[in-house]
Amino acid sequence: MKISWSAYDTFEANFRPLVVVELAKDTKDETKEWLTQKIVEKKKNGEDNHDFLTMAECQYIIKHELENLRAKDEKMIPGYPQAKLYPGKSIIRRLTTNGILVQIFPLHDSEELKKIGHTWYRQLKISFQPLDEIRCYFGETIAFYFAFLEYITFALIPMAIIGIPYYIFDWENYDKYVLFAAFNLVWSTVILELWKRCCAVMAYRWGTLLMKRQFEEPRPGFHGVLGINPVTGREEPVYSSFKRQLRIYLVSMPFVCLCLYLSLYVMMVYFDLEYQAHLYHEENQSELSSLILYVPSIIYAVVIEVLNRIYRYAAEFLTSWENHRLESSYQNHLILKVLVFNFLNCFASLFYIAFVLFDMKLLRQSLATLLITSQVLNQCVEAVLPYWLQKRRNKRVKKKVKAMEIDTDLSLFEQVNQEKGMDTYLGTFDDYLELFLQFGYVSLFSCVYPLAAVFAVLNNITEMYSDALKMCRIFKRPFSEPTANIGVWQLAFQTMTVISVVTNCVLIGMSPQVNGLFPDSKVELILIVVLAEHLALAMKFLMAYVIPDKPRHIQIKLARLEFESLEALKQQQMKMAAESLKEQTS
Repeated sequence: MKISWSAYDTFEANFRPLVVVELAKDTKDETKEWLTQKIVEKKKNGEDNHDFLTMAECQYIIKHELENLRAKDEKMIPGYPQAKLYPGKSIIRRLTTNGILVQIFPLHDSEELKKIGHTWYRQLKISFQPLDEIRCYFGETIAFYFAFLEYITFALIPMAIIGIPYYIFDWENYDKYVLFAAFNLVWSTVILELWKRCCAVMAYRWGTLLMKRQFEEPRPGFHGVLGINPVTGREEPVYSSFKRQLRIYLVSMPFVCLCLYLSLYVMMVYFDLEYQAHLYHEENQSELSSLILYVPSIIYAVVIEVLNRIYRYAAEFLTSWENHRLESSYQNHLILKVLVFNFLNCFASLFYIAFVLFDMKLLRQSLATLLITSQVLNQCVEAVLPYWLQKRRNKRVKKKVKAMEIDTDLSLFEQVNQEKGMDTYLGTFDDYLELFLQFGYVSLFSCVYPLAAVFAVLNNITEMYSDALKMCRIFKRPFSEPTANIGVWQLAFQTMTVISVVTNCVLIGMSPQVNGLFPDSKVELILIVVLAEHLALAMKFLMAYVIPDKPRHIQIKLARLEFESLEALKQQQMKMAAESLKEQTS
């Protein structure tokens, strides 16, 4: 690892690829020297494994080493007596919270980026994405997201193809949607089970399928008194799990419940606005009043997006405050908080309309408005606005470079200044959440609005290009994270399919065609619907059991790998035993 200070107040750790550690301009020299020494001590050797490791893997190692810089005997950061330290405290985190460390990010590789961009987003055609190249450049986590986005888009095409004729020819005939709902039940289960197989194939090819998490190191934000891990024997912070549970159950859970109540209150306000709009339309019967009927749904869709984003920040703060030891535990608790609120916030009104008001026309209108409005807002907020802002930043940086007369590498200087002004990619959380909500709109109520899958496919096609453009042109290059699958999101999507089974069975039971079979007794109808729902769930879990998570050829390769490992271990033991016997006889 080579440490150098640049001429423009930026601390650069030149590993390959280049990683920039930007400190505040007024950072004191003793702090710089101390941090340099800490990083040098962290480096174990000087070998360059760039040819052996991918760029993403090199970045992961760098990030891991920097985040695991922890204080031992230091009481404060040199030069900053107010920045207290204690044994086990993350140095990088303390530097960040005190405004000394501005940011850490790896620079983009322009040549590699051009190669990826040519086959990824520059060609406007529907084709498979260069997932292997994405993995080498950005890492497995981002590669798995784009793989899942591509997979779910192609999986939605059959639903879209079937939904178009249903929409055109049976717009007012809800009885025909029984078959569509039945197809929905099978479709939602099969695609997720097949995704597991595709995921296993990619993870095996990328070498992460057998990645173990048992000895995962503490996350950078975890704090506590420095102690010894009884399993690994390493020094690491220790924090009482009892205190963590108190924070979760006495603070986090009541806050989440309060937010859920607020969401329901906003929903009732929406229904009141909907009622007022219908009264106005009945009194006026004009084109303007017909348009006003859609205004409450549009306003409610915008409010939902705003509430989701505000709640996201609160959930992140609470989850960090809970002080989880592992990154996986932190992500699981954060995702659970966000999914519970987003699910209720986005789908509570649809459930109320469907199963309390029994108004299928309003359900269709609300579903279409919520789906389309959320997709348009997400595209504008996540792609159009950041791209425009980045264009303006690039122009300002170029003017600044032309105005400066310095004897240094202007291309690197310009690149550092451009990229440090780029937006920071916050991970795949929001991307998966968007797909999760979209999947809910399609799987829960698409039998009432069959065009939901059509809009989802169109959105995902544009999402592939806009997300690729964001990763390459708008966001700083993120540090990679190795992973073997999409993590807890697989469970989240599977939970949505279970809910969709119940929803579609009830919608089938509410259809006039099924109701006509039981004109006298509704009790029999309810019992049959419950029985059908249980049978559908049983069939779903049976399919999940029958369809193996790993293809046969991957299972054979894994078994062969385990056999070869055991054989190598036996040979090593025999060799050691022979050498020991030889020493004893001599």
